[in-house]
Amino acid sequence: MGSPKIPLLALVGPTAAGKSALAMEVARRLGTGIISADSAQVYRGLDIGTAKPDAAEKRLIRHHLIDLVEPDEDYSVADYQRDARQLIARLWRQGRLPFIVGGTGLYLQAVIADYAFGSRGKDEALRKRLNEEAEAAGPEALHRRLEGIDPAAALKIHPRDRRRIIRALEVYALEGTPISQQVERTKKQEPPYRLLLFGLTRPRPLLYRLIEERTEAMLARGFVDEVKGLLERGYPRSSPGLQILGYRQLAAYIAGEMEREEAVAAIKRETRRLAKRQLTWFRREQRIIWIELPERSGLAAPAEKIVKTAKEIFG
Repeated sequence: MGSPKIPLLALVGPTAAGKSALAMEVARRLGTGIISADSAQVYRGLDIGTAKPDAAEKRLIRHHLIDLVEPDEDYSVADYQRDARQLIARLWRQGRLPFIVGGTGLYLQAVIADYAFGSRGKDEALRKRLNEEAEAAGPEALHRRLEGIDPAAALKIHPRDRRRIIRALEVYALEGTPISQQVERTKKQEPPYRLLLFGLTRPRPLLYRLIEERTEAMLARGFVDEVKGLLERGYPRSSPGLQILGYRQLAAYIAGEMEREEAVAAIKRETRRLAKRQLTWFRREQRIIWIELPERSGLAAPAEKIVKTAKEIFG
């Protein structure tokens, strides 16, 4: 008999749905912190455009797995899986219920499905060479190479998603097997946690209005100046952090490649598309207990539902 599995509470959903505010209330009631599952919040200096918790929120509730790397550093899903696993075990030893919150589905799945990542880690020299090739010929050229060695992965990775393309090529070079085979190995793994998974969503028209309003609020708080500051500190536009939605468009505006109105419209449009992709991803997860907030109602009722269910299941 192995040791009992650690309980894990999770809250997911599309961007701008209100996960962060709801998570704060749930964490307060449970006396625990929040483990971020957001691939943008791992970068230091990317605060406004990633809706990172501010200083006051961090004083109220401890937030984990944010501000981990510089904008020009790589941080893979395998890195996140390792860090999240260690943190979850430590929190549970401290008597706190691990609570993971975010919209990056791959991060969540890497933790709850025990993704079987390769054993050889990373190769910085290879990543540098592939990045240079992408700069010279475009990420589409690397994507065509990926199609030849791992067509299953290529179908799931956008031709301009340089970071994921490079990671897939790196895995093949280091492991000798396609990254898509990790999925097959993952299916054979035993789920590592006792999971209680909630999803927060909104009616589509309301969600899109919230996205528009949040984008305008970010701009009013100084989003453009934040991007200017990163560029002035010497981070190249090709940095992983500056390829994130919002930062990429504003960097193009600052460089004179787009008008401000065009950049803002692109951010809103791409954020709507991101929310749609997130919903599609999470709808495939049958274990999610969905909570839909039709209006801008208070958070007491959904927070109470999550807390009550957690206490009933985990004790």
